[in-house]
Amino acid sequence: MLVLAALGSGLPVVLGADAPRPPARDPAGAEEPAASAARRLGERIATQLDRQSRALRDGDRAGFLAIADPAARANLTRRFAALRALRVSVWRAEPDGPPTREPQRPGQWRQVVTLRYCLVVPDCTPSPVPVVTRWREAGDAPVLVAVEESRYGRTGARPWEVSELVVAVGERSVVATTPAQRGRLPGLLAQVEAAARVADRYATAGTPPDRYRVFYAGRAEWKRWYGGGRPAWTAGYAVSIGGGHHEVVLNADTLRPTGVGELLRHELTHAASLPARGHPARDTWWLMEGLAEYAGADGAPVVRYEGLDQVRRLAGAGWNGRLDSLAPADDAPADRVGGSYGVGYLAVHHLVDRYGEQPVLDFFRTVVHRRVPVGRAAEQVFGERWTTLHDDCVNYARAVAS
Repeated sequence: MLVLAALGSGLPVVLGADAPRPPARDPAGAEEPAASAARRLGERIATQLDRQSRALRDGDRAGFLAIADPAARANLTRRFAALRALRVSVWRAEPDGPPTREPQRPGQWRQVVTLRYCLVVPDCTPSPVPVVTRWREAGDAPVLVAVEESRYGRTGARPWEVSELVVAVGERSVVATTPAQRGRLPGLLAQVEAAARVADRYATAGTPPDRYRVFYAGRAEWKRWYGGGRPAWTAGYAVSIGGGHHEVVLNADTLRPTGVGELLRHELTHAASLPARGHPARDTWWLMEGLAEYAGADGAPVVRYEGLDQVRRLAGAGWNGRLDSLAPADDAPADRVGGSYGVGYLAVHHLVDRYGEQPVLDFFRTVVHRRVPVGRAAEQVFGERWTTLHDDCVNYARAVAS
């Protein structure tokens, strides 16, 4: 198997503790003074955020920084440059409820804000990013003191929040990395554009992504972007960021030049095929990864698949023969991981050989998007009992790898 890849998924969530609350009122129904003051400050903060959002969309760096304390401007300058390089096309900053006082910072307030953004395409569904901001009262124009990294849900900080970025934009993709990896951008863009043409065929919801978004991570960025913490065997992953968008991250430390194309086809197929709300339970892992591996192979003969030895070792090492048990643990050894991906690939390949690509994509959509149980989906799409098909897929995988 050329390269191992993992699927990550997570949608930003709204903080329960920061969910909007109605203003406090006294028993007579009047708004209490403290709540009234917070509401008025929140309105002024919203005005400042609107001003900053317009400046970002217009490419006005001075206007973007104008609402901020000098101590916050280095961070905001980096964010501005990264977002403009990524060709941000939609940007809205929306307060979530009223601000609250910072008890350890007199005169400062905490405001949860949802950032909503699109890249390149102006009419996309924006991705939401909940962040915490801090403000200092200053008459009618409160001053932005700090913007924290987004750390809510499983998604973690976006690259543009924490890193300086250089970017290349193609017809079907946006590719970004750090200045230290700048020399890789032209080649990466060409490889991503080629992979996008393959991945577009597996858009199971009907419409391919408006742009495939790929981030090439050095060692430090791999540990930090989107929360880091990926299994040691991961060479890349696709993460759901909301709004129907996925972003792909490649691990520069583990990539071999001969494996980049296959990995990109795999991960971009995740971006094209998976539902906006993330993927379902681990028992359908084989189907999601099997389709991505099938796309990664891009029509190559089965005998050229590099994971066949690992499939053979998995089959002889106590695997219970169940497709729904293939998902490897984070600390699984490389052979176990490679064998699991390989069995998923061979199972999907067998279904395609038997029914054709479109029925298999219909099956994928029924199971992964509509969350129909596999048994019922097999009868609906293929007109056959899943118990029989399952055993046929497993026997095929064993036979090919033997």
